[in-house]
Amino acid sequence: MRAPIHLYRAGLGRLFGARMLMLEHVGRTSGAPRYVVLEVFGHPTPDVYLVVSGFGTRSQWFRNLRANPSARVWVGGRRALPATAERLDDSAASAALTAYIAQHPKAWDKLKTVVEDTLGHPIEGGSDLPVVALRLHP
Repeated sequence: MRAPIHLYRAGLGRLFGARMLMLEHVGRTSGAPRYVVLEVFGHPTPDVYLVVSGFGTRSQWFRNLRANPSARVWVGGRRALPATAERLDDSAASAALTAYIAQHPKAWDKLKTVVEDTLGHPIEGGSDLPVVALRLHP
């Protein structure tokens, strides 16, 4: 699971294209840099990437971003882009989920089952899946 992180750090993020990104965030207790590779859930504007927490609010990266929204993003061939994380409200999260399902129905069929098993209940709108907008700084 950590192999993609090493590839991003080695400058090989373009192997994953624009469907994946590496997020650097700060540990809320340790203050140490932490890394996670996530699927890009949406890319509504050139400076915004959407990611979803498939483990709900229990994901460590999600909890860390709530404590400190400053982050850095590696996506494609772009490296260490400063960003600020913001959780989308339920309405915007639901719209992002609807758009994702329309664009990637086969991926959603597989992902939905895994996420519902992890959460322990069916997904109802955007409130069950926290969607985070990573806004790149100019």
